[in-house]
Amino acid sequence: MPVRAAAPVAAPIGVFDSGIGGLTVLAALVRALPSERFIYLGDTARLPYGTKSGATVTRYAAQAAATLLTRGVKLLVVACNTAASVGLDAVRAASGAVPVIGVIEPGAEAAAQASPSGRIAVIATEATVRGGAYRQAILRRRPAAQVTEQAAQLLVAMAEEGVHEGPLAHGAVRHYLGTLFDSEAAPDTLVLGCTHFPLLRPAIRDVIGPGTRLVDSAETTAAAVHAQLEAAGLARVAADPARTGRVDPGRSGSSPILQFLATDSPERFARVGGRFLGGALAAADVELVDL
Repeated sequence: MPVRAAAPVAAPIGVFDSGIGGLTVLAALVRALPSERFIYLGDTARLPYGTKSGATVTRYAAQAAATLLTRGVKLLVVACNTAASVGLDAVRAASGAVPVIGVIEPGAEAAAQASPSGRIAVIATEATVRGGAYRQAILRRRPAAQVTEQAAQLLVAMAEEGVHEGPLAHGAVRHYLGTLFDSEAAPDTLVLGCTHFPLLRPAIRDVIGPGTRLVDSAETTAAAVHAQLEAAGLARVAADPARTGRVDPGRSGSSPILQFLATDSPERFARVGGRFLGGALAAADVELVDL
């Protein structure tokens, strides 16, 4: 396979996820990098990744990355925790000179630094927990840490259905976390190891209490992307007044600020995705693609 050349500074950043959850990462990237342009791909035809085998997820991730590379992106963000947990090496192998950042390493770094006692919990999908990627990444940084991982698949569906607060959300979060955080040796830090979970932050906070540190991998990934762009000389320096504060697919000059791709149902992507992105989307804003 030929080595891909580095893309120019003005090229967009590619972001992909199994569906719409990675839009929380995109929103954090837009806030942290207001001068940049982005292309987001949601593999909505084949979600969820969290219940599939590692081999299948790796194949899907490589296909999503290949599609974004054909669009000339200068950096790839694997915004799906499940894909980052099992498919990151395959994506990097296919990306040549284009840098690749997954959401797990930045989240693990932030958790290892944030926890006073080393008692760290991670909630994620079944596949992410099964692969143990967060545990391994945290222990590489803090070998004496006590890491507890909890699969919380139901919270993914609740986030997509808009059930973020109230008795149902609170009850589901308590189902997964109540026993763990009611104990005397409760973790002092919780990692939101799925891009859907930031939407349930109020219910999660109610259950884990005000003193527990909460690590959002979306915010930590945005900081890592910023640092990578600066280190590689790929950051766009000039501020873009059309971009600042926007999370909708506007335009700056002749270039799209945000582009959205989906492998199925642009209508649902736009309807549900707006909640994750924090801005209105229309189905016409979403291009249907086949991987």
